Amino acid sequence: MSEELCQCPDCQRFYKEHDRLIREFPTLKQQQECSWTALQAFRTLCSKVLDELQKSYIPSSFSEMGDEKSHLNDSHTLCEANSEAIKQAISDLENINAHLYSMEALMERIFDVRVPDKVESKFREVAGELAPDPLNIDRILLNRLFHQTPDFPDKKNNPN
Repeated sequence: MSEELCQCPDCQRFYKEHDRLIREFPTLKQQQECSWTALQAFRTLCSKVLDELQKSYIPSSFSEMGDEKSHLNDSHTLCEANSEAIKQAISDLENINAHLYSMEALMERIFDVRVPDKVESKFREVAGELAPDPLNIDRILLNRLFHQTPDFPDKKNNPN
């Protein structure tokens, strides 16, 4: 395949991490554990930040700040903007947590799969071939998907 890999910093970081995960966790069992651990870490961190935001975010504190005569209208407007941003962040984190719980339920099924040692050795063999290959089709497909998300539009379709 003659297609060049994207050289942006995000993709370069992705390639390095992709290869590292394959090299360091070359068996099905190790990939299962790594994926489960990453999901749990993400869910734990996201839940903790959400809890902290919900505890520290008190809408009345923003209105009290606006009621004080020493504050200018500009600071009141800034507090309202911050309030909306925090509300949106809390909403987004709640959605992320809901998705993470769904993913966790689906991933539990992964642990039902066990393969013989012969198949695990095939995983190791393929991992050794796959990780160093910069033009691996799976990686290119993942890269394309990564660049087509709303945060990272496909560069070919975006003239900017």
